Amino acid sequence: MDSLITAAARALAAGDPFGALNHVALREDAPALALRGIAMAQLGDLVRAKALLRRAARAFSPKETVARARCVVAEAEIALVARDLGWPAKALDAARETLERQGDRLNAAHARHLAIRRLLLIGRLDEAERLLAGLDPTPFPPASRAAHELVVAGIAMRRLRTQVARDAIAQARHAAQQAAVLALIAEVDSASRLLDAPAARRIAQGEERHLRLEEVEALLASQTLVVDACRYSVGSSAKRVSLATRPVLFALARALGEAWPGDVPRSTLIAIAFRTKFADDSHRARLRVEIGRLRTLLRTLADVRATKHGFALVPSAVRDVVVIASLVEEKHAGVLAFLADGESWSSSALAVALGASQRTVQRALDALAAAGKVQSFGHGRARRWMTPPAAGFTTTLLLPAPVPG
Repeated sequence: MDSLITAAARALAAGDPFGALNHVALREDAPALALRGIAMAQLGDLVRAKALLRRAARAFSPKETVARARCVVAEAEIALVARDLGWPAKALDAARETLERQGDRLNAAHARHLAIRRLLLIGRLDEAERLLAGLDPTPFPPASRAAHELVVAGIAMRRLRTQVARDAIAQARHAAQQAAVLALIAEVDSASRLLDAPAARRIAQGEERHLRLEEVEALLASQTLVVDACRYSVGSSAKRVSLATRPVLFALARALGEAWPGDVPRSTLIAIAFRTKFADDSHRARLRVEIGRLRTLLRTLADVRATKHGFALVPSAVRDVVVIASLVEEKHAGVLAFLADGESWSSSALAVALGASQRTVQRALDALAAAGKVQSFGHGRARRWMTPPAAGFTTTLLLPAPVPG
């Protein structure tokens, strides 16, 4: 490797893409093309960066397997930043295995971090944790150590382990300052702000207030009976019952939780559960059936008792009942939650992240665009959707993972 390539690589490692381009901008050999691609990615021109990296991968000889694998890893990182979640994960796994066999442990670890970040983005936390467990960050240089700690913090926030997340962010900040890469320091600051921003609403006895993530964690760990409208469950620290696949039962549980200690009229419950304004004997019979099912599922946590006008929730071993809800609730809140990160998303990537069909996501995006809440640019497969982050807006931290099947 010649001195100009070495100098360009050092400039990129320090977060100086213009310095790197000064060394390789006019060269067309494979290493220079790869470094130019990474520099363009750091400058935000992802389309040109991807094209340069693919040219570099073709220009390297078949024997240069490490260089080709590094190009694949760099392209995977661009795909992640561009929210191209359909990019083949198997190609990244193959590149990581090649790098591990050839002794390039640092880039192999970077490939694993990219895979973990993708899994975290689409809510597959168990798989992300399994991959993370295979990494030892001790020998990492500061920049890689900061990236590792950010992944740890991201998983901890989704798992509602706020102290673990704060410790990881503190270590990430220290490593980022050692690396002196401004973009990395900004990413750490952004992750830190999530811990102090409102994450949910607390609804109890007719009153609402915002909760930070650590307050949500404390509430779920308490003896309070919590109806969690973010992840569709009911329970306390001792036991939780998931109603993610029972939307009617959860709607009834939430209505009873918001009204506690009072009751909810039968007509109101029918309107909530069956979405009708007109109730007849068949609706009242259906309501009794659904209430019976809810009573059975919650029998160890609470009772659902009939009153003169309707039904009331009576907790078994706790004193209070609280409902936790998202900051913003509307028909397409899940789509808006992902777009609120400020990145540009394709409809196919949103479909992967939400566990929904692409056509369903496209209809949601069209409705949000008509309301002026999102905007698009590009055409066809290059079309992307985005919205500027809004203060007090819902985040993906408390979104449930897609239901299997």
